[in-house]
Amino acid sequence: MWRKEAEAIDLQSYTYDLPDDRIAKYPMEVRDQSKLMVYRGGELGHLRFTDISSELPEKTLLVFNDTKVIPARAHFKKETGAIIELLLLHPELPTRVINDAMLVTHACVWECMIGNKKRWKAGDSLSNVIQVNGFEVHLQVSYHDYERNLVRLTWDAGVTFLDLVKALGEIPLPPYLNRDTEEPDKETYQTVYANHDGAVAAPTAGLHFTPRVFDELEKKGIGKAFLTLHVGAGTFQPIKVEKVTEHRMHSEQVVFTRELINDLVQSVDHIVPVGTTSLRSLESLYWYGVKLFAGETTDFHIEKLYPYPWRETELPTAAQSLQAIADHMDAGGLHEIVGETEIFIFPGYRFRLCRGIITNYHQPGSTLILLVAAFVGNDWKKIYSEALSNDYRFLSYGDSSLLWLNGDVS
Repeated sequence: MWRKEAEAIDLQSYTYDLPDDRIAKYPMEVRDQSKLMVYRGGELGHLRFTDISSELPEKTLLVFNDTKVIPARAHFKKETGAIIELLLLHPELPTRVINDAMLVTHACVWECMIGNKKRWKAGDSLSNVIQVNGFEVHLQVSYHDYERNLVRLTWDAGVTFLDLVKALGEIPLPPYLNRDTEEPDKETYQTVYANHDGAVAAPTAGLHFTPRVFDELEKKGIGKAFLTLHVGAGTFQPIKVEKVTEHRMHSEQVVFTRELINDLVQSVDHIVPVGTTSLRSLESLYWYGVKLFAGETTDFHIEKLYPYPWRETELPTAAQSLQAIADHMDAGGLHEIVGETEIFIFPGYRFRLCRGIITNYHQPGSTLILLVAAFVGNDWKKIYSEALSNDYRFLSYGDSSLLWLNGDVS
């Protein structure tokens, strides 16, 4: 039944008119001075982001995604004059674990998005000489697998891959900003708490937070916890298929610490993620607990439609799911777990861990609009209409909202 309902979703019902001048091309000069719309029980209110603590109950646990955007876009000039652009997507060799891939020296293989691929044939190599930490580094780039866009990078100095890309690449801004990366973007397109390198896009709901905001949250006794989801380029991919269930959700890597699991257990009824990446991570974590609870597998990989076929009577509570994860980590002496998620959240999904969400305003007809509609129902139209009518700024560098869940979580 769920599949028929999902395939009946009309994507045109999740679009709206977004004029180009409403897309925030640059951030606010002061991060926390962005507008904040609050949605609760069908009612809307307008504040500044500095007021966020006044809208959160004292027992709230805010969960942040502490990934850090890497300079993942690099350009190479062939002898013919052709410019080849590489956008790093995900490491493949010698490890798929992004945190470890950043520390590799001498050689690695990454899946890439390749601009002007028709001018870069299989068997051809690209090269560059760059200065990295005072060393002259000779970089060679060639295909590892032409069909799969797997690219091998080799370099002749013992610098890490992270140091290499910092010297070589540039921050890849979202394509809808329709402008080149500028020097200030190196700072403004990172959250103030970014910690783990590996994303190709920022978790932009967190861009509004400042030390001043954190101080106010702490005074009120509002908790904070951190997870890591390395945001991929798939977040910008539009839905181009008639049946939304056939949309390809790119797998993204998630990292959870044992400390986070403990925080979640203690605040299981008061969890508010900062951003859709944190929300998808937390909901994926619940479904990993389901797999452990059912004895299905210890591998952390959540397929895009995994949550939907289940009957409610077959599922553990949020507390039981989290406890299954805690028990698994304790039994294995694990400080952290690394997984992959493709979770696709659209209307009909029942939220398991998240009571509210802090999020920006998303592209028409996108997977993230479907996620918001799953969270607040058809009121998403009212929220977006209100934002347009009140001169809110949209998308990555735009304004913020605090949305409370319509209905109960399990």
